[in-house]
Amino acid sequence: MQFNRQLFPDLDLTRPIVISGPCSVETEEQVLTTARQLAEKGIRIFRAGIWKPRTRPGAFEGIGTKGLAWLKLVKEQTGMYTCTEVASTQHVYEAVKYGVDMLWIGARSTVNPFLMQEISDAVQGLDIPVLVKNPVNPDLELWVGAIERLYKAGIRKIGVVHRGFSSWDKQIYRNAPHWHIPIELRRRFPDLLMFCDPSHMGGKRELISPLSQQAMDLNYDGLFIETHYKPETALSDSGQQITPDVLQYILKTLVVRQGGKPDAEKLSAYRAEIDEYDDQLVELISKRMKISKLIGHYKKENNIQVLQAARYNEIIEERVKQAAGLGIKSDCMQKILEAIHEESVRLQIEIMNMDNSKTSEK
Repeated sequence: MQFNRQLFPDLDLTRPIVISGPCSVETEEQVLTTARQLAEKGIRIFRAGIWKPRTRPGAFEGIGTKGLAWLKLVKEQTGMYTCTEVASTQHVYEAVKYGVDMLWIGARSTVNPFLMQEISDAVQGLDIPVLVKNPVNPDLELWVGAIERLYKAGIRKIGVVHRGFSSWDKQIYRNAPHWHIPIELRRRFPDLLMFCDPSHMGGKRELISPLSQQAMDLNYDGLFIETHYKPETALSDSGQQITPDVLQYILKTLVVRQGGKPDAEKLSAYRAEIDEYDDQLVELISKRMKISKLIGHYKKENNIQVLQAARYNEIIEERVKQAAGLGIKSDCMQKILEAIHEESVRLQIEIMNMDNSKTSEK
């Protein structure tokens, strides 16, 4: 797939491209005041939610269609491009009717292929940029599928917004980054514009700066940040919105590495060493899997179940502790062990399902 990175003819693609504005449109004063302050700081794209999908009924679900008239005023008075979320075909029609310049598709919509197809059908034939947020759950293929549906509808100005993924294990972030998922997306589609939404990812305004820096260090194209001229009064997500002044400060303190000139010989030597260790690692894993197969045959012959929870826990605890002593982060080691164990279990289950004649030929 070939994407058109130039969302708008006069948009500067120098990193970071910033899209900013309130979580929700609330009043005409709120929208215009926030937009004017952002425009004064050089922000070119104004984002604001007209319709807000909420987890439970009774919460503020957006001002609705009348807010689109205020976005139109933003364009007229500041010259900014406007962007809003759409979650139905009717949203698409209303937004386009009022001249909204860019659409984004939220995490709750991306997860639903039926809805994604309806939205794709609605934008077919339009020359309008569309941003796709990652699905709520950490599923790369759902994200890719949403992009493909839009592409098949003729949309070429497609970008993605990484806003983190829901997790039962709530720690520091509102939505866990799972950076490896957007990294794999970038590997598949290197020309796709990629934005980070540190507001939804962190859920707290104090996390916006460090998350933005991480995104820049990972070569993201831009940032999708919620701002409000009075965040403490916001009707939705007040804790993760910042003022335009704070946004300006964060952007000024960002270190944006545009790509230096490495010592090719030295870098090549480092990479050659990594390749050597990777080869050894693959060989060791292969040897380990051969032992797992032998264990699988033994378990089958002796009527022993595949999963041995106590043994698995022992391996995890000992190896994670060993790794920590060698300077390897515990969660990194645990993920590696979990992947190896999952494959070992798969191999042993496969052996259990073999007929006896094949088992005897081991």
